Amino acid sequence: MALDKDYFDYPHRSYGMDHDRYEWSMLSDRKPVQWPDGNKLALWVNVPLQFFPLNQKGEPFKVPGGMTMPYPDLRHFSLRQYGNRIGIFRFLKAFDKYGIKPTFAMNTRLAETNPYLLNTIKDRGDEISCHGYHMDAIHWSGLGKDAENELVAKSVNILRELSGQDIKGWLSPAKNESADTPDLLAANGIEYFSDWVNDDMPYQFRTDSGELTAMPLSTEIEDRFVINGNMHSEDSWVEQVCDAADFLLAEANSQGGRILSINIHPWLMGQPHRIAKLEKALDYVSSLDGIWHAHAGEIRESWLSQQ
Repeated sequence: MALDKDYFDYPHRSYGMDHDRYEWSMLSDRKPVQWPDGNKLALWVNVPLQFFPLNQKGEPFKVPGGMTMPYPDLRHFSLRQYGNRIGIFRFLKAFDKYGIKPTFAMNTRLAETNPYLLNTIKDRGDEISCHGYHMDAIHWSGLGKDAENELVAKSVNILRELSGQDIKGWLSPAKNESADTPDLLAANGIEYFSDWVNDDMPYQFRTDSGELTAMPLSTEIEDRFVINGNMHSEDSWVEQVCDAADFLLAEANSQGGRILSINIHPWLMGQPHRIAKLEKALDYVSSLDGIWHAHAGEIRESWLSQQ
């Protein structure tokens, strides 16, 4: 039995997608990008610095990486703290060793409660983006637009005040959004966000308050996704990162600049039995010809200047 023709008739029906947030296009059809100094592959190392409440609400779902046992789940709570007390400092040594320019996506609540950590990042001069208020403050449709706007404004403005940086980037807790989130981010001065992972390169995203840049932050080679989620070994994670670097660099040589985005968590890869694997991946990628080490905001600015 054939479907009624009205089945396919609904608002925003269009080629490639069913909304008008951005212009749909094939990556291979876009204008080639050239990174500074003739480099081919921009390396974006993103480090989430996270605060997980011990007594989380879990609304509308338990955030990935959050507490899983009955309250008080000290096992997982203290492991997340380990990343912000111990693991992050192993990260910083590795970044300096291999010339990495990390971007730190920080929960505002962590900046409030851990000034020593915030000051360490500030003193380095690295870019800070806002990772929401904390990991249990999920952005979703059940909040309502006014309540969500208050949450965005609180998260962004407090982090700006504490960090001394004009925070321009955003990563939602669990990469979760409501339909209003992009509009509220733009209204609060955010210029790029990293929740959508449907591309290898940035693209402009329409909102009620002007355009945002979508900066896709890969989930596929994220440490937590590969090691905890897919239960692959640390060696397998290293192999996947190196394979991604090789492929994207080869693609960049024929199609224009590409971005390798690596999302890594201090509580996971900062462990003594894993940090050498992180260093192995960073050593390999940074040794390749044509690598541009840059903060996320710098990559966006270079890309945007060529559009």
